[in-house]
Amino acid sequence: MMADERPKLLIVEDDPGLQAQLKWAYEDFEVFIAGDRASALALLRSEEPAVVTLDLGLPPDPDGTSEGFAVLDAITALKPDTKVVVASGHGARESAQRAIAQGAYDFYQKPVDIDALGLIVRRALHVHRLEVENRQLAERAPQDNRVLGRMITGAPEMVKVARTIERVANTSVSVMLLGASGTGKELLARGLHEASTRSKGAFIAINCAAIPENLLESELFGHEKGAFTGAVKTTEGKIELADGGTLFLDEVGDIPLQLQVKLLRFLQERTIERIGGRKSIEVDTRIVCATHQNLDAMIADGRFREDLYYRLAEIVVRIPSLAERPGDATLLAKVFLTRFAKDMNPQVKGFAPDALAAIDAWGWPGNVRELENRVKRAVIMADGKLVTAADLDLGDGADEAENPLNLKSAREATDRKVIRHALARSEGNISSTARLLGISRPTLYDLLKQYDLQA
Repeated sequence: MMADERPKLLIVEDDPGLQAQLKWAYEDFEVFIAGDRASALALLRSEEPAVVTLDLGLPPDPDGTSEGFAVLDAITALKPDTKVVVASGHGARESAQRAIAQGAYDFYQKPVDIDALGLIVRRALHVHRLEVENRQLAERAPQDNRVLGRMITGAPEMVKVARTIERVANTSVSVMLLGASGTGKELLARGLHEASTRSKGAFIAINCAAIPENLLESELFGHEKGAFTGAVKTTEGKIELADGGTLFLDEVGDIPLQLQVKLLRFLQERTIERIGGRKSIEVDTRIVCATHQNLDAMIADGRFREDLYYRLAEIVVRIPSLAERPGDATLLAKVFLTRFAKDMNPQVKGFAPDALAAIDAWGWPGNVRELENRVKRAVIMADGKLVTAADLDLGDGADEAENPLNLKSAREATDRKVIRHALARSEGNISSTARLLGISRPTLYDLLKQYDLQA
């Protein structure tokens, strides 16, 4: 086997004798040796090894573990998919627990048993390869750019979210969607409902922030006739109306503490009592909730019950912003333009090049909702067949600074982003994409294969 085809293993060890012993034990790996933090991180950046064995006792603290843990922290920050196997003869049990908590894959105690360590290293490599394959599969977006039936995306970041939701749809777990305003939380919640066995039941959405506190309890739990002034008839609440289906609680962080207690009791007992009622009513409703607020901070401040959080957040799904989904802004903008032009300005047929460039450059702080509103305005204001940058009324976009692992990874990240933008702008047409990028079709095919992207 050629050296450049072997998996890469980085051994971080300051003992020259042990360095040599370990190096010759891994003939099926391309082995790199480092004796201190600086050389270890330099090799991590240049070689990007799949597995690292790390002695926690490194200079300038060879009799302790501080330097070793500093190297572990740096590796997990720079390249978190690396499998790090740590070793120490200093307080082994405590060191093992701390290392695993800080992101290490496994632990072994000195003196080193070469055969036992070899099994751990090869198992770590196997897990690393499986994770790489799973990521590649998750990043392959559907050809029609639709996930969960109705959500349009070409971004692997959003496809991964959709795949997670599909996996939990047919379970009974409660799901918490976390994301900024306008990222499509209700659309994802509806997709979860439609992918579940409850799809024939009702999907009911309620925005907890849009209803006054004194009315929210009645909205959720209903009330009996005469329960309060104006209660002229018995009314079922949203939880009861969603029996056999799904209730989506948007902005769940705005539910007042007193009502949180009643919601928690429903989640525990699966029964409700209407306001003014005396009997318990069994209800089979699945709760899906969402918020853009920091619930951890609210729990710490006593504004949100921790026990309710754990009932609502059995599965937590974090939704990326539109800026974190390269290519999606252009893809969605074209869909919105077609939709709005049909009813509002039929002469509009597409975007001018400067408009597409402005869409790509804008940071979209309001996410998909902002994009939809901008395109609607632009379609109405457009004088010709093509929407221009002036019609969109966007300022200058700014890219966020990044801290890449190395120059190669920075180039790859930029290549991926630019290619995905070009594919979205050309609607997947290879010839048009190659022209936009200023490269030949064969070169584009090579790049698509290299980065595992789909046209």
